[in-house]
Formats: sequence, C-alpha cells, structure tokens
Amino acid sequence: MAIALFARQGIVDTTLGAIAREAGYTPAMVHYYFKTRDQLIDVLIDERFAPLRKALAGAFHENGDDPVAAITELARRLVEMAGEYPWFPSLWVREVMSEGGLLKKRMNERFGDTRQKATLARLAKWQREGRLNPDLEPSLLFVSILGLTILPLAASNAWRSDPARNRLTAADIARHALALLTQGVGPR
Repeated sequence: MAIALFARQGIVDTTLGAIAREAGYTPAMVHYYFKTRDQLIDVLIDERFAPLRKALAGAFHENGDDPVAAITELARRLVEMAGEYPWFPSLWVREVMSEGGLLKKRMNERFGDTRQKATLARLAKWQREGRLNPDLEPSLLFVSILGLTILPLAASNAWRSDPARNRLTAADIARHALALLTQGVGPR
C-alpha cells in the first residue's frame, strides 16, 4: 500500500495516516509497526529496492565481456521490473530521477556510489578497448536507458486518451528501446 501511495503522491506528501487509511488500518496500527515514515522507507529500501538493485546489477555481472548484451539486458530488466511492480516507473521518476527525491537521498545514504563508480569505470574500459561506442558519455548511459524504458512506462497512464499511443504495451516499449540501443551502442 505504502509504495503505491508513494508512487502516486510522492514520499514527502504521504503521511503514515494516509497509508493507514489506504490500507484500511488505523493510524495507531501503522505507527505500531513503523514509528516514523523514515523507518518505513528503510524497510521498503531493504525489502523492495535492494533486490531490484541487485537484479539490475546482474545485467553487468552476467555479461561482463559483452557491453551490448549487458546494456540491452539492463533495459530488458527495467521493463520487466515495471511489469512486475507497477509502482516502480512512477516512483523511480518521481523520487529518484527528479530533483529533491527523498528516496534518492535515502538510497544514496544507504548504498553510496561505489557500484555507480564501478559501472562507469567498466563502461569507460569497454570504450578504450573499442567494444563500446566511443561517442557515448558513460555518465549519461543509465539515464538514457531509463529515458527509453521507465519514462515511457511511467507516462503510459497519461497516454490512455492519446490514440497514437494508447495501445502501446510494455513489450512495445521494450522492443523500441532495445532497437534504439542495439543500433546506437555497438562499436564502430
């Protein structure tokens, strides 16, 4: 319940009382388990986001010698996660990609940037080896993949009245993103 409300309203604008009402509980019941919203966020990070981060990182671990496979697998996993967890795209755009997101701040405090630095170093290494397009900016690659996958999925609810896009599915978005990636990230 909490995570769906956070995705719809944002973390800052969602109180424990609102979460209790949405779940059909009294505020006292929610406060019994979570003394503060920060404690609830910590549990959500541990139980929901840590496994997602691990799965996303797996795209690079499992394809350590193939940059195009690693990057396309990352895009595929993002779309797959969005299908499995409908709250993921909106929450990620609102709370991680946007300025001032509380979830981004808390995840940075929890996990730091070691994994990000290692991924950027790997991308730069692949570029030096001629295995990845040298014109790509490593620090923009993940944001670009999110823009191709998560952003359209987060916006898809707003497209319901748009006849040009209202029939797009997650599979269509994945196919489109992978086509763009495989044409643009391969070595020259």
